[in-house]
Amino acid sequence: MTRDHPVTDGLEALYPFLYSGESDLDAVLHQVEQSTVDKVREIVTLRGDVLAADRDRLFACAQDLAHAFRGGGRLLAFGNGGSSTDAQDLASLFLSPAGDAKPLPAFGLTNDIAVVTALSNDIGFDVVFARQIGAFGRPGDIAVGLSTSGNSANLMRAFDEAARRGMVTVGIAGYDGGKMAELDSIDHLFVVPSPSVHRIQEAQTTLYHALWELTLGALDDSGVDQP
Repeated sequence: MTRDHPVTDGLEALYPFLYSGESDLDAVLHQVEQSTVDKVREIVTLRGDVLAADRDRLFACAQDLAHAFRGGGRLLAFGNGGSSTDAQDLASLFLSPAGDAKPLPAFGLTNDIAVVTALSNDIGFDVVFARQIGAFGRPGDIAVGLSTSGNSANLMRAFDEAARRGMVTVGIAGYDGGKMAELDSIDHLFVVPSPSVHRIQEAQTTLYHALWELTLGALDDSGVDQP
């Protein structure tokens, strides 16, 4: 593998100490330690920035989600690649929480690989989430889409379909929000402003865990039993 290979270049940008030619083990270990500390500081700062910017909007979103769940609504989560696994984690968090927290109806739209591949093969990947929302979504349900770039075409179509069906729509994006920031069909949009995919996904995970906790709190405050 040559030094100008894109994969190598990407790794070198993340871990320059591995490509510096440094043979002193103590020096390399010190650089590894410093790199780890720097990344931890970066994500802690980023999480604080997101909280400061979105505190009130997170609370408002949680109120809407609690209202939807009280009315019998279900949460449908979706995303691509790493955001797909985050969407599945989000759905599992609501559906199968640890401890004494009450479960809430939530589903990941990439869980059924037969449906995902059939839609992708027979119709096109751009409709893979919109078609499922069209089949399963109903007024009062919740659609949550995650993306690091905010530019995924299949998320755009899914949000538009969900809005047409009277669903509560929640977008979680990175960078500057991308095309998701231009959509009128997203009720609640949260953007993690970072150029690093790694930090974006770490902060997004924190964000949807906070949203889950706030939603449970809103349901408890309502005095209405959760489903």
